[in-house]
Amino acid sequence: MKPLFTMILVILAATALLAQPDLSYYLPTQVQYNPAIPTPKSVIGHEVGEWHVTHDKLVYYMKALDAASDRITLEETGHTYEGRPILLLTITSPKNHQNIESIRQQHLQLTDAARSAALNTKDMPAIFYLGCSIHGNEASGANAGLLMAYHLAAAQGPEIEKYLESTVILFDPSFNPDGLQRFSSWVNSRKSKNISADPNDTEHNEAWPGGRFNHYWFDLNRDWLVAQHPESQARVKKFQEWRPNVLTDHHEQGTNATFFFMPGVPSRVNPITPDKNQELTKKMGEYHAKALDQIGSLYFTQEGYDDFYYGKGSTYPDAQGSVGILFEQASSRGHAQESVNGILRFPFTIRNQFVTMLSSLKAINEMREELLNFQRDFYKNAAADAAKDPIKAYILGSKDKARLHHFAEMALRQKVDVYKVPATQTINGKTFDAESSLLIPMNQNQYKLIRGMFDKQLKFKDSIFYDISSWVLPLAYGLEYEEVKTPPALGEKITDLKKPVGKIIGKGDYAYAFEPYGYYTHRAMYRLLNNGVRIKIATEIFYAEGKKFERGSVLIPVDGQDRIPAQVAVMMKEITEQDGIDVYALNTGLDYRGVSLGSSSFTVLRKPEIAILVEGGISPTDAGELWHLLDTRYNLPVTLLPISILNSGSIARYNTILVPEGNHSAITDAGKEKLKTWVQNGGVLIGFERALTFFTTAGLGKFDAKKEEDQSAGKKEATKPKPYADMDEIQRAQETSGAIFEADADLTHPLLYGYTSTKIPLFKANNLFIQKAPGAYANPLVYGSNPLTSGYITKSNLDKLKNTSALGTVALGRGRVIGFTENTAFRAFWFGTNKMLLNAIFWGNTISAEASR
Repeated sequence: MKPLFTMILVILAATALLAQPDLSYYLPTQVQYNPAIPTPKSVIGHEVGEWHVTHDKLVYYMKALDAASDRITLEETGHTYEGRPILLLTITSPKNHQNIESIRQQHLQLTDAARSAALNTKDMPAIFYLGCSIHGNEASGANAGLLMAYHLAAAQGPEIEKYLESTVILFDPSFNPDGLQRFSSWVNSRKSKNISADPNDTEHNEAWPGGRFNHYWFDLNRDWLVAQHPESQARVKKFQEWRPNVLTDHHEQGTNATFFFMPGVPSRVNPITPDKNQELTKKMGEYHAKALDQIGSLYFTQEGYDDFYYGKGSTYPDAQGSVGILFEQASSRGHAQESVNGILRFPFTIRNQFVTMLSSLKAINEMREELLNFQRDFYKNAAADAAKDPIKAYILGSKDKARLHHFAEMALRQKVDVYKVPATQTINGKTFDAESSLLIPMNQNQYKLIRGMFDKQLKFKDSIFYDISSWVLPLAYGLEYEEVKTPPALGEKITDLKKPVGKIIGKGDYAYAFEPYGYYTHRAMYRLLNNGVRIKIATEIFYAEGKKFERGSVLIPVDGQDRIPAQVAVMMKEITEQDGIDVYALNTGLDYRGVSLGSSSFTVLRKPEIAILVEGGISPTDAGELWHLLDTRYNLPVTLLPISILNSGSIARYNTILVPEGNHSAITDAGKEKLKTWVQNGGVLIGFERALTFFTTAGLGKFDAKKEEDQSAGKKEATKPKPYADMDEIQRAQETSGAIFEADADLTHPLLYGYTSTKIPLFKANNLFIQKAPGAYANPLVYGSNPLTSGYITKSNLDKLKNTSALGTVALGRGRVIGFTENTAFRAFWFGTNKMLLNAIFWGNTISAEASR
């Protein structure tokens, strides 16, 4: 009987392990909790980890804690695209709450080299920014946040009192509310009573686009530096208001992994980041290791992940005197899933995240003075480095005031000081007009971050990157800029950035015209077309009222419109106010220096009716970038067209279809034939990156890959032996993860109307190399013999890239197929190539067949 009794106990114990854990599974056993503070279950209706918490329930619980605890102050820092609140809980002792603004102001003095020496860091609290689940389907972080918030509000005893007295915790329980809601809805609605751990179960296989992304399918963990989205703008604002000592960022990774914590690969640290940052990261790692050892969880560090791109949450702080820490928990992607390490259950993943939240709090408190002193020294050293830097400032300018405005907007979000230019000046042959230029001096406390925005890099310690290898922001925005080598005279400091506004120039009532340079030119054009106004594009230079108008300028005749002249005049005023464009009111169509306004060289434009292919193997981020660009910036209605509808339904209502990067194998033969017939009937098909390969194989265009050069005597050189252990790194080093290249542009080509320089920086994140077309007019944008501007690419791939095409068109019947080898809307911050895409949408159908590939 005794062996049977023992076996029953073992079975009962195993059953208990499989049962839904309560708070005792997660919380420290030696800590007492205040019964007046509501537990998560009492508010959200289930135990932590029993279901995936939905964002609305997460908000309810955080508000309940705010109401119940004098340790917590909750604020809504913004709202997502879908209207969900973005929360930040400030958690500290009641005494600190009474003096919270003075604590913040004193802490910011650490970033001021002129004032920080007088601070006594022994008496200052550390600032800890704790954030969860920036990828919505990496939900263990946000669910662990329920436990952390409860612990900080309810735990009792001298340890927690000391921690709260010595720390101000800025807690964001969900960096990505829309993604978290999408994912929780998916897995909760597919959860069985008897949980399925089968990886094939629908619970573990999200529908496209998945819950990782925000509303427009952006990866928000690439947006910290440029902050193009409301979620990023809300958290960056709070980061800059506090400049925390540590920011922790809780993620998930593949199901068959274990648990990762920083530091990452030592050779993949951004050179701007000081060595001391990595020393502190390692020291904190010892606390995480000890905490995970105590609960028997496996982990790894210093492999797989890196600290290079400042747009990631765990690297962004490193250029600002803070320490960023990435945590990556193996993901159950649901409630339980089989893995090589056994069945991975959601509560287990939550516990690991919670344990490392606690170890972070402990490390920050025990390293408090060291972290505070490091931050002070960081800014002192930055000031000294700025004084020695031969570059004293950057000057930036553009004929397009909107892009310059958006650059200043981005810089000011990061607390970079921006100034007007006091007078027009010429540097290295470039003229920077006082009205359309800006100055950014290097002698300011964000010196390191400014370098992170402007530095070009061609030499690297490593050849593998977790993300992109370069992101020079003035190039991304398509701005003219130069280094200033002597301390510049500064104009007015910009503190209240105002949106550019255009004006009506002239008093004529014969026609209106505006130039093609403005970023929002196409938005203005669509508004006119949508209101039934006939507009024309200039394909030749013309003069009016003594002014030269380049190709791509827009002409609006007053006579012959369906709108009366007074209505047209109101629309012109709207363009100046809403789009920041100067509009010229012309009183005659004659000027002998160029074509007359009645010339047939002016092309009438049709209103775009746009669809973007989605689902199947289409990249959600690439499709989302196009959707976001057209929808939010240009106010262009778009249809998100599933590939299944393309295959089976009608596409006759569209005149423009965009095919994003991705795998296009889901497009059937019937779908291909439908596209071909549609183009032949006048449609414009626009593709990006691997869509060009699809066009070629589907018979929609000829975008052939560059052929390999033959080896001597037609024989390939024998492959040299290499160590097996190096195989993965050697193969990954061949990837072009994201670098900047210069292309030579034909500014007379319709797709490049509105550009002012024949050298255009392109962002390339692929190994697609397209042969130049044989036609004399078929290569409007090509890479030359020395295209690399900044970033990493292997020598062999660089050689392949040289003298290849970046853009081409194919005439197919009455329609056109247009191919871009690169992403023209990369991550919403590569403003400089947006115009060529919009040109393709608005007048791609007018390109001469003589320019076909």
